[in-house]
Amino acid sequence: MWPILLHLFPTALYAGLGFCCWRARFAGPTPDVPRPGLARFERILLVFALCAHGLALHTDIFPGGEMRFGFSVALSLTVWLAICFYWVETLYTPLDGLRAIVLPAGALASLLPTFFPGTHVLSNDNIASPMFRVHFVIAMLAYSLFMLAALHAMLMAMATKRLHHARFSRALANLPPLLTMETLLFRLIGIAFVLLTLTLVTGIVFTESLFGTAFRFDHKTVFTTISWLLFGMLLAGRYFRGWRGRVALRWMLAGFITLMLAYIGSRFVIEVLLHR
Repeated sequence: MWPILLHLFPTALYAGLGFCCWRARFAGPTPDVPRPGLARFERILLVFALCAHGLALHTDIFPGGEMRFGFSVALSLTVWLAICFYWVETLYTPLDGLRAIVLPAGALASLLPTFFPGTHVLSNDNIASPMFRVHFVIAMLAYSLFMLAALHAMLMAMATKRLHHARFSRALANLPPLLTMETLLFRLIGIAFVLLTLTLVTGIVFTESLFGTAFRFDHKTVFTTISWLLFGMLLAGRYFRGWRGRVALRWMLAGFITLMLAYIGSRFVIEVLLHR
């Protein structure tokens, strides 16, 4: 019962905050004067939700003296970090529309380990390695920033579609200009790309120190490398060709989906579909 309550509490906080935000800002016709970002009580409530979600994650990842990291915990941790970055981002830029995606994602992600606890236990050799810890932290930061960038890209796609049809809801009306959002998107992608590069480098060092070889051609290495190439081409296309709009969003989502397949997608197949 206690583990279930640990997950239900942050889920309820995310859902309650999302409902309050929807009632206060998103329902009804577009207002004449856009409101600022998170209100003070919303910011405090989101901190409580993040703390509760973090506690549940710690219990899921370290259920004793071992470390478990199945697909549901990996996805939940990625979303948790993305919401942490979103919270910091709202200190500088009001992104009312993004919370309509972020908060439901947090509610689902915090509840997911309850239904799919996973049994993938990392070996003691991995946990004890300092290089593995560095690799793990950098990888999760990269995943979470790309997750936030993907949600950001989805919001931009929705706003662009509504703008072309001259239909703007209250949530989208409070967004910054699309050019500002595009600049912020590529800033997120640039930082995440650097972290993904460091993930590959630390992964090579860790693999060589543990297995005696720099490369292991498994699904994680292949999908992560493909994702790195896609994001690299996206940034190059932005810099040299001025890519933007639908072209940039398609490259962004293709790279993100490939990155998700590297670990979370493969663990989903192994744990849920193959029951291994």
